[in-house]
Parts: sequence; C-alpha cells; structure tokens
Amino acid sequence: MTVVKEPHGAHGAGEEPLDLSDPRLSRFEIVREGARRDDIEIVTYESQFPGPNTRAEKRIERSIALMFLVAGLLGLVFLIAYIFWPWEYELGHTTSDYYTPVLGISLGLALLAIGFAILTWAKKLLPHEVSIQDRHEAMSTDEDRQITGQTMLFTADELAIQRRPLLKGAVALGLTPIALAAVAPLIGGLIRSPHKPDRGQDPPMFRTGFDPVPNQGKLVRLTREDGTPIRPEDVSVGGQITVFPGIPHGATNEYADSPTLLIHLRAGDASVARAATDGDAKNKGAMWGNYVAYSKICTHAGCPASLYEQQTNRLLCPCHQSQFLITENARPIFGPASRRLPQLPITVDEEGFFVATSDYREAVGPDFWERP
Repeated sequence: MTVVKEPHGAHGAGEEPLDLSDPRLSRFEIVREGARRDDIEIVTYESQFPGPNTRAEKRIERSIALMFLVAGLLGLVFLIAYIFWPWEYELGHTTSDYYTPVLGISLGLALLAIGFAILTWAKKLLPHEVSIQDRHEAMSTDEDRQITGQTMLFTADELAIQRRPLLKGAVALGLTPIALAAVAPLIGGLIRSPHKPDRGQDPPMFRTGFDPVPNQGKLVRLTREDGTPIRPEDVSVGGQITVFPGIPHGATNEYADSPTLLIHLRAGDASVARAATDGDAKNKGAMWGNYVAYSKICTHAGCPASLYEQQTNRLLCPCHQSQFLITENARPIFGPASRRLPQLPITVDEEGFFVATSDYREAVGPDFWERP
C-alpha cells in the first residue's frame, strides 16, 4: 500500500520550486509539484489493493471488462436491428411494432452498462486520493500548462490500461459498436429511402381511407361517423361537418388520419377560396361548388383542428392555437404550425352524395423530414 502525504503550503521557507526540466523527475513528482504550486495538500493517495495483479484486482477487472463487452453486444444488437430489421410501417399488429422498442432498449442498456463500467472503474480500481486546495485565481503559465499535461498523462498511467490487456480489449470491443450506433442514425436515412412503394402505390404513411385503390378502385364517399353518406343540402351555408371515409371501419382508429372537415362557404368567400384553390398546382379543381374539404389533423402536432370561425373563415387548433385561413388554401396565419392543411378533392356522384375524387394530394398530419 502506497500513501503519500505532504504538509500544507505551496513551498516551505527556503524551499525552492522544482526544476520541471530535470529529467530525473518522475511524472508523479511533477504532479505533486503542480499541486504544491496551487496550494494543494495531498492528504492521501493510496492504492485499493495491497499490490499489483492481486486476485481482488483481477476480479474487479473481469467485472468491468464484462460490462464493456455487454455494452458492445447490445450496441451490436442496435446496429443489426437498425440495418436489417424489416422496419417499414405496416398496418395492424406486426413485427414492425417492435422495431423502435428494440432500438431504444438495446441502446439504453448499452449506455447503462458503459456507465456502470466507468463508475466501477473509478470507485473500485483507481487509487483513492484526498486533496485540499485553497481557492485562488491566477493566469496560467507555460509551466502550469506543462504540469496540467503531465497530470493528464499521469492519470492515464493510473488507469493502468496498458498493463490490463483484458480491459483494453473490452473497452475497444465495447465502445466500437456504441460509436457506430451513434453514427448510424445520422447517415442511415441517406443510404436508402425510408419508405418503399406498396404495390406500386405510395406507402401507407402517405395514404388515408379516401384512397380509392383499396376500395376496388371506386371513389370513396364522405360519410358521418355512423357511416351514412352526406348530400350537399345536409350542410347549411357557413356550416361545417366532420366526415370520414365511407369504407369499413372508416370512422375508427384504423383510419385515424382520415377525419376531414367539410365546409359550406358563403358565396363571396367561396369565390375567393376557388380562385386560391385553382391557382395552386396541387389543389386545382379540389372544390365542388361552394364546398371545400380540409384535413382535420393539424400539421403542427396532429391535434384535431376543428374550431371553425364562420365570420373570419379561420380554422383553429385548440391545442397550440394554430390558425389556418380556409379561403387561402388553409394557409397557417398564426401559431406554431408551418404547413397548410392538405385539401381533399371532392365532387358529387350520380346519386347526389359527396365523394373524394382521389386521396389527399399531400401527406396529412405533422411535418416530418421524410415527407416529399
């Protein structure tokens, strides 16, 4: 057991500072000299083991190595899941439901294992040191910087990584997958498209219940929550109604992205809205008469934007107070939303009921970076 004790004070009377250029000085002597110059008293500096390579030290070393290896294994699980898991979004309960939990759990446990390994190394393997320092302020000199550098190198020596090959290999094997796991999400989306076409169509994230393809190519009617279709005369002038796709389970959470607000504009407001709609490349021809339909899913955080002000033609989201101007392609004019509400192109079928001429021409819901 090694114990180093020094009396308090920078240097005693008549005691000169050590010449740091003296090649006979050990690294610890330079560290101790730096402590003296900073008015630091090293009260105790002692190893936790009676000697090097003891049985107790080897046991702690193996425990730390095991933690690093477990961290590396979990990091490898993260990488394998991130690269090879069939993670594309699918409707219903599928294996893709476990993609994000596997990533989160594996990476979280890996970081936890690294944290425990570092704490164990510091608490159980490094020497104990107790020092007392008087607070003072001074500019750093060249010698101060030399002392600091030697102190850092001395600390590295005390980690004893060079004489502990087991820990050296465990650290390398454990931290390499974690480093790759940190880089993988940054470049993964640049390697391949995050969405693949489904039977030649846009992936499910870009389709709603108004898509006619799953409906055997038939145009989907706009219906009430109970599934009854809606005629133009069912919506009074200046009024609005929430509509759903007229397909099985169209008003359930299976099609939670499909709720739409059908609005019957007054004649003057409708002419302004029609001019704005026809002047937009995506929305051109989407209105029918004085009727317009917009997604009810706010583009900020996905809340239901359902508070319609008839006099101002503003649609308000109650969650974060975003406001959309209906007569200008539902352009956001207030609040945190930065993208307009997607418009559903509508018409009336031969039986006089509202139908969607196609699915939404823009992705509904909040913005996300993969959105085209």
